[in-house]
Amino acid sequence: MRRINFVENKINVVFDITDNNEVKLLHFSALPFDESTIGMTDEPFTLVEVSVSGLDRTGERIGPKYILTTPGSKLKYKNYKDYRNEFGRKLEITTFDEKTGLEVCSNFQFYDGISVARSWTELLNTGEENLGLEYISSFTITGIEKEGLSRQDEKLLLYIPHNAWQKEFNWNVYKLNDLGLSITQPLETQHSSKVVEISNIGNWSTKQFLPMGILQNEETDSELFWQIEHNGSWHWQISDQDGHLYLSLSGPDEYHCHWWKKIKPGERFKTVTVGVGVTTGGIDNAIDELTKYRRVIRRKNTDNETLGVIFNDYMNCLLGDPTTEKEIPLIDKAQEVGCEYYCIDAGWYSDGYWWDGVGEWLPSKKRFPNGFKNLIDYIRLKGMIPGVWLELEVMGKNCKLAKTLPENWFFVRHDKRVYDRGRFQLDFRNPDVRKYADSIIDRLVNEYGVGYIKMDYNIEPGIGTEIDADSFGDGLLGHERAYLEWLDGIFKKYPDLVIENCSSGGLRMDYAMLSRYSIQSTSDQNDYRYNATIAVNASTGLTPEQAAIWVYPLVENKNEEVIFNMVNAILQRIHLSGNLDKLDDGKLKLVKDALETYKDIRNDIKESLPFWPLGVSHYNDSWLSLGLKCERRDYVAVWRRNSQTPTCKLPISHLKNKDAEIRCIYPKEENCKYKWHKESGILAVDLPSNVCARLFKIEY
Repeated sequence: MRRINFVENKINVVFDITDNNEVKLLHFSALPFDESTIGMTDEPFTLVEVSVSGLDRTGERIGPKYILTTPGSKLKYKNYKDYRNEFGRKLEITTFDEKTGLEVCSNFQFYDGISVARSWTELLNTGEENLGLEYISSFTITGIEKEGLSRQDEKLLLYIPHNAWQKEFNWNVYKLNDLGLSITQPLETQHSSKVVEISNIGNWSTKQFLPMGILQNEETDSELFWQIEHNGSWHWQISDQDGHLYLSLSGPDEYHCHWWKKIKPGERFKTVTVGVGVTTGGIDNAIDELTKYRRVIRRKNTDNETLGVIFNDYMNCLLGDPTTEKEIPLIDKAQEVGCEYYCIDAGWYSDGYWWDGVGEWLPSKKRFPNGFKNLIDYIRLKGMIPGVWLELEVMGKNCKLAKTLPENWFFVRHDKRVYDRGRFQLDFRNPDVRKYADSIIDRLVNEYGVGYIKMDYNIEPGIGTEIDADSFGDGLLGHERAYLEWLDGIFKKYPDLVIENCSSGGLRMDYAMLSRYSIQSTSDQNDYRYNATIAVNASTGLTPEQAAIWVYPLVENKNEEVIFNMVNAILQRIHLSGNLDKLDDGKLKLVKDALETYKDIRNDIKESLPFWPLGVSHYNDSWLSLGLKCERRDYVAVWRRNSQTPTCKLPISHLKNKDAEIRCIYPKEENCKYKWHKESGILAVDLPSNVCARLFKIEY
């Protein structure tokens, strides 16, 4: 037996190559390896799980579990590469199955100074027959419960981020018993058919859950956390086998996601990538590591350095009904308060109802009688970069083009075009589709001078397409990868173009997309009070400088409500909307002050790490808080939301016993009380009204 044992960026990793020439992943943890916790049989701790059609699976009561797969659990060691690249250490472990000729390379990319590794699997058919792929793990680890003396159902907490339209980033925490994974027999024989699993099926990658999770061991104060980096169908699961719990992460599979792929002799297949990290000391520390990791895997771009302020005319404003007459006063006010981008949202391409006619993207002459280009030029004249709304992946059923184009431009199932909400789904595997999408971007950038695009996506075409595909899910995966390749080409051609990722708000927030897009619409939530919860939690799912938060001061708002609204976005990205042209001078000054405050601190935001003095927010919380840790300073926002008590205590544990200078930096007329208690590490605040918010700067 040969053992590979190392610590990389505080990740303790142990592999064994057994006497049977099998590779076992024994340990991936923030804590040192303790062999006595293994109790290993011949079965678990498989390095990679692979299911191929026509092969028998071993073991009892497997059901939907991805463990003891064939040939995954029988793969033999071939070779091992360990080297360094521009990011850090890289491991490649190659295994093979002699019967099928399948060769499997398990990849682990580490990043210097970050306790997260990126993992994926590459397959090569070296045999003489076609192989049908049903499941391949991007990462799998057995023994996630093994540290500590307590029972697994007593010490482990599973944090799952539910996600929904207007209710994004809705974290809930569960004990395993809550999810049905109870211990009912001696641990050494425990292998039930129960699985704790989360899947996404379709093109809206985050319509029910974010593709991530955190497993916390309360006894050892350690965390294992992950994100799946895919813009479509994905799956993760936790279950038991021979006294241990395992975690498996993957892209689409056959059982859950209608994906099946045939690879011919000589063909390769690569899974989606996943990020897996470990830490100790709590959930905030796990998000710290994810934040650093997300920054390093992201496309380098100017937008995430400058953090420009965006005005968009949609939310609680024009709501898809733009005209020159309505836009001019909004443009004037957006410039006056200090916006740097001005985006014309939906409707600019249609004379009337715009939903099911999208697809040609030609400006309406009725809405803009003096020409759309004149309006774009007016935005430029006011010193702002002009932007427009697009939904390039769809065509409406009433679009003239959609009625003339061949079927292979679209998703098709059972010989019928796939409809959803009056739109067809374009298939980006088709080079003609990509050329057409290119032409739209070229026209907007080169003819109109657009520098910002809000790229929306408002349908769910389901499990995939049958055209030129081995399965519906194979067609879907091919489309999603082709879309990402197209997007890479657009950014290569127009590196300064800012494109916002939007999918009915936050229904496609994944790091396949966010490794390309510099900014993400986090929600369509139109109530600023509930939007505070989305603002507080957004940095769990993406970096603060990518998280666009709507702020839309309302004419009927009191001043304190305007302040509450504006504080929602100041620690991340400001997505300003609302009828600025109808606000009185006092409210308009509050908006301008907020943007000035943001510009003062945004250089800190892009390098900050988020923390949560009151924990992540829930929609019924009466007090909320978000903090950003920066070099020698912190920023802390606090919201009072219908609390009957005016005072709140904010624990800031990393500043305990430190002398600190506290200032309220927004609003400028602070009108509140606050006191720092360094011995306890608590900032006490007293806010003057029922709906109220303040932003503090803490220097130390």
